[in-house]
Amino acid sequence: MQTRVFIVHMYPSLGTRLFTKAKEIGMMSEGYVWIMTDGLSVDFLSSPNHSVTDTIQGVLGIKPYVPKTKGLEYLRARWKRKFLRDNPNNIDAELNIYGLLAYDAATALALAVEKAGTTNFDFQKANVPSNSSTDLATLGISLNGPNILQALSTTSFKGLTGDYLFVDGQLQSPAFQIVNVNGNAGRRIGFWTPTTEGLVKTLNPRINKRMNSTSTSRVSTVIFPGDTTVVPKGWEIPTNEKKLKIGVPVKSGFSEFVAVTKDPGSNTATFTGFCIDVFDAVVKALPYALPYEYTPFANSDGEPAGTYNDLAYQVYLKNYDAVVGDITIVYNRSLYIDYTLPFTESGVSMIVPIADNNSKNAWVFMQPLTWDLWVSSFLFFVFIAFVVWVLEHRINEDFRGSASDQAGTSFWFSFSTMVFAQRERVVSNLSRAVIIIWCFVVLILTQSYTASLASLLTVEQLQPTVTDVRELIKKGEYVGYQNGSFVLGLLLDLGFDKSKLKVYGSPEECHRLFSKGSGNGGIAAAFDELAYIKLILSRYCSKYTMIDPKFKTGGLGFVFPKGSPLMPDISRAILNVTEGDKMKRIEDSWFGKKGTCPESSSSITSNSLSLKSFWGLFLIAGLAALLALIIFIVMFVYRERNVLRSSDSTASIWSRIENFFRIFIQRDSTSSTYRQSDLNDRNGISLPTMSAPSPSDYSVDTEYPANRSSSSYDSSPNREAPQEVVIDIDQLTNRNQERLAALEIDHENN
Repeated sequence: MQTRVFIVHMYPSLGTRLFTKAKEIGMMSEGYVWIMTDGLSVDFLSSPNHSVTDTIQGVLGIKPYVPKTKGLEYLRARWKRKFLRDNPNNIDAELNIYGLLAYDAATALALAVEKAGTTNFDFQKANVPSNSSTDLATLGISLNGPNILQALSTTSFKGLTGDYLFVDGQLQSPAFQIVNVNGNAGRRIGFWTPTTEGLVKTLNPRINKRMNSTSTSRVSTVIFPGDTTVVPKGWEIPTNEKKLKIGVPVKSGFSEFVAVTKDPGSNTATFTGFCIDVFDAVVKALPYALPYEYTPFANSDGEPAGTYNDLAYQVYLKNYDAVVGDITIVYNRSLYIDYTLPFTESGVSMIVPIADNNSKNAWVFMQPLTWDLWVSSFLFFVFIAFVVWVLEHRINEDFRGSASDQAGTSFWFSFSTMVFAQRERVVSNLSRAVIIIWCFVVLILTQSYTASLASLLTVEQLQPTVTDVRELIKKGEYVGYQNGSFVLGLLLDLGFDKSKLKVYGSPEECHRLFSKGSGNGGIAAAFDELAYIKLILSRYCSKYTMIDPKFKTGGLGFVFPKGSPLMPDISRAILNVTEGDKMKRIEDSWFGKKGTCPESSSSITSNSLSLKSFWGLFLIAGLAALLALIIFIVMFVYRERNVLRSSDSTASIWSRIENFFRIFIQRDSTSSTYRQSDLNDRNGISLPTMSAPSPSDYSVDTEYPANRSSSSYDSSPNREAPQEVVIDIDQLTNRNQERLAALEIDHENN
């Protein structure tokens, strides 16, 4: 049988014969587990017999646990003396657990009688029928029995076997020790009590034999039959059982997954392929031997005997014990068979041809940036131009002139920052701060644009011809699917017309259909499972690509009957194979090593730069510009508060706004820049580069005789020229200061 675990509960005489026979036929070897109940354990291990223990090596046993106490040792000594005195010819005078339990029972009964009292020991006679054949009916009923029963149920004391008490009329089970037969005795493994969960290594009597801090994982190691510490499986396929009959699909294409080759001479079939190698590796990973043989699912002429659904149904009909091949895990088949865990990636996707769109249109320079980034960049250039004009037009002559000149200069200055070719100078510190931050943003943006454009112009840009399933359905394009695949039902559910579906049986045939095109008897796209798509792409990686969406499936798995005991072991072995290097070696042997062809992406991504990558930079530049505007407006309103405060209290709001903008667009004559330029323009001199005065300078001073000293009119030839130059310069400086004060008065009046 498959079972390898046996629990033995019988008389010791019969148990001795059983274990002897089990050892003779090889059932006391590795892989078997034997467990004895307490009757056999007590008898075999209390007085070990070498001939008996030799046949039960590695057997587990259960024995009641009796704690060692002084009272127990004293009783054993008394018993041994009395037993040897009464039986001088019998040297086996050990008192076993049953004698100890009997002693505790007698003690409990004596305590109950004392508690109930000894006043009434009368018995009520029973009416005995004349035809009664037993003497039991003649026994009377004790009138003190109920009292004794009540007293017994409440009796508790410390007995030889431990705490002796009743709960709900039941004597509480003592602790049991689990022993392992090794050598000529039993080795303790651990303890079990009703109050513990699992096994414990030691018992702590101070806490009522409850589990102490010792973990159950620290119990002693069990040595099983066959002198091994490996925990047996518990069941195995019998070695004399017939081999598993495994069905294998027969197909002409995609032989990398499964292929059946028949030798006409010997009429034998050879089974190869990725799925075959995976199953062989899985069986080798099982902890037991599993004999099996492959059988092709084919007719007498070698052609397939049916579809994959028909093959899976053969397992339900018990014509096959399992099916190994590229069988997809789908719901409708799982109603009558079971699948193992998948051993390939799951999902169905679409493959389409790709074309090189490298530099195929005149607007390729627009592709590095998405439309939202183009629009955002343009708006920020305009915004920065406006901010610079606001900050500079009142104090900077480069931004003065007519309205069109000011607008043109501002926009020219902003957009010229793209190539850092701005010629206009900025004099406001707020403008300088804004421009520094904006130039940093422009530098990053232009460098990113240059790198992306270079990539578009120099790297091969392969784009799919189709990206949407709905587009295929709308245009009525032909699509392909693998012969015999469940993908046919999926395509019909998506809305494809059955007349627009074409079948292919191999990667080469799929490539031929793609080469023809949808309008010439070919296809525009193909739908298949990921495992087959990767195989096609590994051969034609430069011609096709895989496109989302992915439709979820279960992947490839092995088929077994419902409730097969092999299912959990096969699934665990699949995990063992797929998580290790063994699966990689199998894949490389059939599909080639990864890296020989560029990895195909499941989705086509754009190389264009989007606003998402630069919104942080725009945010910083925008906040800096807004902060500069706010600071400027606050300073402007504060400085011009007297002018903006209209003397006419009846003036309308619109008049006040007009007055505000009229002042705003005028140049700021109080600015140090304009004051310096006015001085230079009106006097025609530059103080840092003064030359000697001309005679006209002396004549102009006659307008202010009151401010001149008498010495200034001294034209004596004895007066030195340098002294006269110094005097005239001082007079000119005083005159310019008076003119500047007059200009300020005129400005306030205006």
